[in-house]
Amino acid sequence: MTNVARFREFVQAFTRLVEDAGDDEPRIFRDGKELLTDLIAHDDWLPNEFAQPHPDRYQQFLLYCDPKERFSVVSFVWGPGQETPVHDHTVWGIVGMMRGAETCEEFSESSDGSALIATGKHSIKPGQIDFVSPRVGDIHRVGNALKDGPSVSIHIYGANIGAVRRHTYDESSGAVNAFISGYSNTTIPNIWDRSASA
Repeated sequence: MTNVARFREFVQAFTRLVEDAGDDEPRIFRDGKELLTDLIAHDDWLPNEFAQPHPDRYQQFLLYCDPKERFSVVSFVWGPGQETPVHDHTVWGIVGMMRGAETCEEFSESSDGSALIATGKHSIKPGQIDFVSPRVGDIHRVGNALKDGPSVSIHIYGANIGAVRRHTYDESSGAVNAFISGYSNTTIPNIWDRSASA
């Protein structure tokens, strides 16, 4: 991490936002988009160890979790061809593309809950922001749009996302299974050491 201050200032600003906004999701999306857009416009703050793909599966690295678990910041790292299962979040989320590109396939449940309905597909490129929540659309499948390199996106969720009980969906049968994602890392970046600038 060459610019630890940039990420520290983002965390401080987002903490102020959730303190002021409370449960006002539209405001969190509006103001959070501005904060995340500025963060991902500068590719000088993410430590290299939290941007490394795994040969077999995508990585979900915890970068910061609010002490009250009101929000968490995560880097997602995708190797070529890697994708998630169809899943939900149960909380709000803001996704910012920093390197590479992602594809996102959206779904909704049928009225009787017996199947999934594909509702759209889009791509996310560097600098672009996407949103998820039960209010705006919460079921999707995300994958690396690049066939020859990794992609990295930065996600902010309205909880400690690695500890949230969520769901995967079988696309053909609509079967729902509970899961808790956890994280790919056991340590997080030290953004609080100011000794180098002292």
